[in-house]
Amino acid sequence: MQNAESILVIIVSAVLALFLLTAIVVLVMIAKLVQSLRRIIDNAERVVETAGEAAEMLRNASGPLALFKVVRNMVDAVDKMRK
Repeated sequence: MQNAESILVIIVSAVLALFLLTAIVVLVMIAKLVQSLRRIIDNAERVVETAGEAAEMLRNASGPLALFKVVRNMVDAVDKMRK
């Protein structure tokens, strides 16, 4: 019986060692994935901030652009009347 117990202990030890090695590899891969996701999220946040700034500039410029459009329409109307 002692021989069978030794064989079972060796098998269980080998399986546990394999499991431990697999767990370490998986944890390293998960850590790399999390780091990659953090970089992607940072880039996405920068893009959103840039888009927000661009929208803010367009919103601020809409007043002067509208005024320019009104002036241009008045100039076009005067040109039509002259012809």
